[in-house]
Amino acid sequence: MTLATPTKHQIHWVNTLFFVGLHIGALFALLPSNFSWKALGVAFVLYWVSGGLGITLGFHRLVTHRSFQTPKLLEYFLVFCGTLACQGGPIEWVGTHRMHHLHSDTEKDPHDSNKGFWWSHMGWLIYQRKEDESEIPRFTKDIADDPVYQFLEKNMIFLQLALGAVLLLLGGWSFVVWGIFVRIVFVYHCTWLVNSATHKFGYRSHESGDNSTNCWWVALLVFGEGWHNNHHAFQYSARHGLQWWELDFTWMTIQLLQTLGLATNVKLANK
Repeated sequence: MTLATPTKHQIHWVNTLFFVGLHIGALFALLPSNFSWKALGVAFVLYWVSGGLGITLGFHRLVTHRSFQTPKLLEYFLVFCGTLACQGGPIEWVGTHRMHHLHSDTEKDPHDSNKGFWWSHMGWLIYQRKEDESEIPRFTKDIADDPVYQFLEKNMIFLQLALGAVLLLLGGWSFVVWGIFVRIVFVYHCTWLVNSATHKFGYRSHESGDNSTNCWWVALLVFGEGWHNNHHAFQYSARHGLQWWELDFTWMTIQLLQTLGLATNVKLANK
């Protein structure tokens, strides 16, 4: 099925122009003068910090599902890392994802995969969905009044500009092109593949009541999030790769935090 309902919504021009600008900025990486191995290394490190520690570990497994607990300062650090991914503030991100799980692959799911690959990948982000925005407070009562979360929610763009300024001072425009534009766009599409590809490609280990699948190549790109059918079947589990061969780098990170005494009350799927 192709786009079915987006015609009901007006285009969200702020989001659309923002995405277009970032993708155009990323194209400047094709200029030989903007390439260096150091710049590529900066992009890779920030991909791990913002996408791995921030989105996957912080926004998703820690805050959205509370599959484990950490000291508050570590939680704030991980949420700060997630904010650097520029995928919206933590309150908006967490609320939208909790909404997705409650209504997975139904009309009320913000990125319902039944509306097609394009819609679930990024189409849902370029249309106004005021009905979803109005629901977010209901899903985020546990974090909405936290002053740190409020600060990060309001200052996502400022933090990105500050990071860009630091990169410019450290390595010039090549660091900015690769560390900001290329890295953000790459993390965007890797994250969006969890909404699109892992509701279309792969295999199903559990009956989860939706279209979620386990997709190995998405799991490699997003630090274990590709074992999505496992996750939808056991949403509370800190471990998504449930079989020994389902590689889950984020679960390894949680195990390391456990060893260091920084992760407690770790929840796992029932065998």
